[in-house]
Amino acid sequence: MSADDPLVRVEDLRKYFWENDSLLDRLLGGEPVPVRAVDGVSFDIDPGATLGLVGESGCGKSTTSETLLRLQEPTDGDVVFDGESVYDLEGDALTDFRKEAQVVFQDPFSSLDPRMTIGGIVTQPLEIHDWPWTDPGVESRAELRTDGISADIVSVTVADDVDKLVAPVDGVATVHVTVRSSDVAGAPAPPGRGAAGAAGAVAEVAEDPSIDVERGDGTDVHVSVDRSTKRLRLDRTRSLLERVGLSIDQLDRYPHEFSGGQRQRIGIARALALEPEFVVLDEPTSALDVSVQAQVLNLLADLQAEFDLTYLLISHDLSVIRHVCDRVAVMYLGEIVEIGPVDELFEDPKHPYTQALLDSVPRASTDERERERETLSGDVPSPRNPPSGCRFRTRCPKVIPPADLEIDQETYRELMTLRERVESRDVSLETVGDDERFALENGTVPEADVDAFVAALKERLLGTELPARHDAVVTEALASVAAGDWDAAAERLREEYESVCERRNPALEADEHPVACHLYDAAERRDAPAPEH
Repeated sequence: MSADDPLVRVEDLRKYFWENDSLLDRLLGGEPVPVRAVDGVSFDIDPGATLGLVGESGCGKSTTSETLLRLQEPTDGDVVFDGESVYDLEGDALTDFRKEAQVVFQDPFSSLDPRMTIGGIVTQPLEIHDWPWTDPGVESRAELRTDGISADIVSVTVADDVDKLVAPVDGVATVHVTVRSSDVAGAPAPPGRGAAGAAGAVAEVAEDPSIDVERGDGTDVHVSVDRSTKRLRLDRTRSLLERVGLSIDQLDRYPHEFSGGQRQRIGIARALALEPEFVVLDEPTSALDVSVQAQVLNLLADLQAEFDLTYLLISHDLSVIRHVCDRVAVMYLGEIVEIGPVDELFEDPKHPYTQALLDSVPRASTDERERERETLSGDVPSPRNPPSGCRFRTRCPKVIPPADLEIDQETYRELMTLRERVESRDVSLETVGDDERFALENGTVPEADVDAFVAALKERLLGTELPARHDAVVTEALASVAAGDWDAAAERLREEYESVCERRNPALEADEHPVACHLYDAAERRDAPAPEH
C-alpha cells in the first residue's frame, strides 16, 4: 500500500439476510426473500482519519461495520484493508487482520463478560493472540548517547527478543540507551527497570525493557526483556487501564461494579490491547450520560493522536459526528446517499435526506426559533421490499415531477403519497365517510354511491385542493378503487405521475463531495427545479 492509498476501502459491499430459505421452505417451493441490510455501499478511510457513518435506526450502519470487520460474511462486494482483500484472508493472515482491526461496541453493559474481572477482560486478547510477539528475523539494535563519559569505553548488547516490547521499523527493533557519568548532575539513581548503574556510570533506556550495567575496564550495558510472559501481559493491562482513566487497583473487580462510562473505558482498553491500526466505534457514547459522553470522546481523540489510529465512527448524534470526524457518510435504507468533508457537509448539505437530518437537530440559539423545518412524511420502507429507483423517493420533499407536468412540489408530494397507498392497498374502504355510511358489496362500492365515496376518500387522503386536471385523474383512479380494481387505479396514477426518481437509482459518483440524487444529475433532471439548501 502506498502512502496515498486509503487504509480501508469498501467497494460495493452488500449484505443480505434471507427469509423463507429453510429446507422446509425449499421443499414447499417457497422463494427466498432477501432483506437488503447493506446494498452497494462504497467508501474509503485514509490512515489516521475518522469517517462518520450516520443515518436512522435500521439503515444498516452496524451491519456495514460488522461485515467490514468480517464478523458477518458479505453477500457481495469487497473490503480492502492495507492493500489486501479482507475476504481473501485465511489462517495466519486472517489472524493478523483481527489484531489490526478492532471494535468498541455500543452497549458497555452487554459487551463485557460479567463472569470475568476487568483485568481478565483486557488481558484476554493478549492471551488469544499469544502476545507478546517476537520475530527471529527482526534485528535488535541500540542507539547510544553518552553524557560525561566516553562512548569508546561503552559497549551495548541487546537481547534478540527485545521486539516483544519495542515495535520494529523496517525489520529493526531499536532501543535508545543513554549512559552518563554518575558525577553528572541529574543522573538517575538506580535501581529500577529502565535504569541501572555501576561504579561511576548510570544507564537508562527510553523504552520499556530492563537494563543492566557492569563496569570493568569499560562500561558494559545489556538490554533485555527480563520478564515472564504473564508479567508482560499484566504490565500491558495495567498500562492500558491507566491510559483510559481507570485505576490499576480495580483489576480484580467485575463489570457490574462499574458505571456505564467506566465500562466503555474498559471496552476501549480491550480494543487497544493488540495495538490495532483501525477501530470501529459503534455508537460508543449512546448508552452514556451526557456528562460522560464528552469525557469518552475526548479520550478517543487523545488515543487516536497518541497511537495513530484510524476510526469508523457510527453515531446518531450529529453534534458528536461534527466534533470528531474528518468526513461523513450519510446512509439510508442500506445505501450511502451523500459523503463529504464534515464542515462542507454540515454547511452545504446536498441530499434532501441529509438536509432533513440536519434540520432535526435542536438549535441552542433563540435566533433560530422561527426557522423552517422540513419534516419527513411516512415511514422508512422495509428492506425486504425497498422502493424502485431512489429509495428515499417515498419520503422525499423534493421528488422530481415528470418534465411535462406543471405542478407545485407540495401537491406533487401529496399525489406521490396517494399513489404509494393505492399501490400498497393501504386504504381501508370500510371506514370511508361519516359513520361508515358506505355499505360494501364483495369489497366494492355500489355504483350509486361511487361519486360520494370518491369525494369522501379524496377528503381523507389529500390535504390540498387539486387543480382541475389532477382532480380528474385522481377521481378516475379512486373510482377504480371503489370498483375493487386496485391495479387499474395504480396504473392510471403511474402513467400520469411517474417520476424519474422511481425509474433509476441515482449513482454516487466519484467526487470530493458526491451525492446520490437526481436533483444533481443534469441528464435526469430535465426541467426539474434547481435544488435549494
